[in-house]
Amino acid sequence: MKKESVLKSYELAKEQYAALGVDVDSALKKLQEISISVQCWQADDVSGFENLGNLGGGGIQATGNYPGKARNIAELRSDIEKVLSLVAGKHRLSLHAIYGDFNGKVVDRDEVEPSHFKTWIEWANANGIKLDFNSTSFGHPKSGDLTLANPNPNIRNFWIEHTKRCRAIAEEMGKDQENPCIMNLWVHDGSKDITVNRYKYRQILEQSLDEIFQTEYRNMKDCIEAKLFGIALESYTVGSYDFYLGYGAKKKKIVTLDTGHFHLTESIPDKISSLLLFTPEIMLHVSRPIRWDSDHVVILNDDIADLAKEIIRADALKRTNIGLDFFDASINRIGAYAIGIRSTQKALLQALLEPIKQLRDYEANGQYFERLALLEEAKTLPWNAVWNYFLLKNDLPVGEAYIEEIRNYEKEVTAKRK
Repeated sequence: MKKESVLKSYELAKEQYAALGVDVDSALKKLQEISISVQCWQADDVSGFENLGNLGGGGIQATGNYPGKARNIAELRSDIEKVLSLVAGKHRLSLHAIYGDFNGKVVDRDEVEPSHFKTWIEWANANGIKLDFNSTSFGHPKSGDLTLANPNPNIRNFWIEHTKRCRAIAEEMGKDQENPCIMNLWVHDGSKDITVNRYKYRQILEQSLDEIFQTEYRNMKDCIEAKLFGIALESYTVGSYDFYLGYGAKKKKIVTLDTGHFHLTESIPDKISSLLLFTPEIMLHVSRPIRWDSDHVVILNDDIADLAKEIIRADALKRTNIGLDFFDASINRIGAYAIGIRSTQKALLQALLEPIKQLRDYEANGQYFERLALLEEAKTLPWNAVWNYFLLKNDLPVGEAYIEEIRNYEKEVTAKRK
């Protein structure tokens, strides 16, 4: 699309939004400042770089075998740099503990240290990227069905030590980047079939968490992530939403809402306003479940649009941490990243452009027909003209032009990986 056409369309859109009391320039400024935490594991199908061998398990399953996945740290960093060159704004990178720079040495998970992420910190600083972190409970000989909720002290203490060390790593990342590192804790613990010890395992998990969180840090923030069920652990999940909601409210921890970790008919946006009343912040892991927690690439659908609207309507941008959590190995991985990030930004832009003052006035006055009518009309307002201008302002390809850039990167880089 020609620059002149983009500018003309933008001016017309800006005028139309202004008539509804929407400040487009303010919306674009806010969008520019929103940092999305991009997941490193889309680039290599959640394989990581430890030398223990990823044994799977824990409900983690990347499907597909599209050629060209990152095979080492250098390739993964190259892919991330390419992705971030295709999207507007300054974004973050979320690392799992299995992505350390171990230099070919065998380092078990209860031995990970900040030194194993020194080169990641250096790379992030050189590229103006902030880092977030995750403990890794899956794909290990000691994973089994239970980790932090395991009655066996040898297994449980192994994972407690691992998670403590992950918090220490996150603290060093946050200190170095002078911005808090968001440290997410998720364990897959559960049961394939009926358990008669629901209370017992949750009691153990609570005790493990209390021990893990004993050390107070200033440069990292703790998040605790729930799940409905895991693959091969369908009947019972120790760390359910109810469990983490109670723990988070009691201990003032950030509760992570993964959009793939709930029943498909549940409304994740509806949970945001409740959590904000009782927890300091929220963390979002944005994914697209199809029939189950399938981690499809995020697209601009009603689910992501409603999620973004609730954040903006609750005036919660400063208390909301937004991360992506999908790993689709069936398509070009760089393209998957670009689609997911851009779709999330589009949803946020739509939300920022909503004529919220007029809508709230209608609601306060009991004018429910008018409220519903304006909500419907807002769906077809020219937000796309504003989006194209946003890309143009950031010197990025407008419309579908980015597709060709990804094709070229595949031809020149990823297709040569055997």
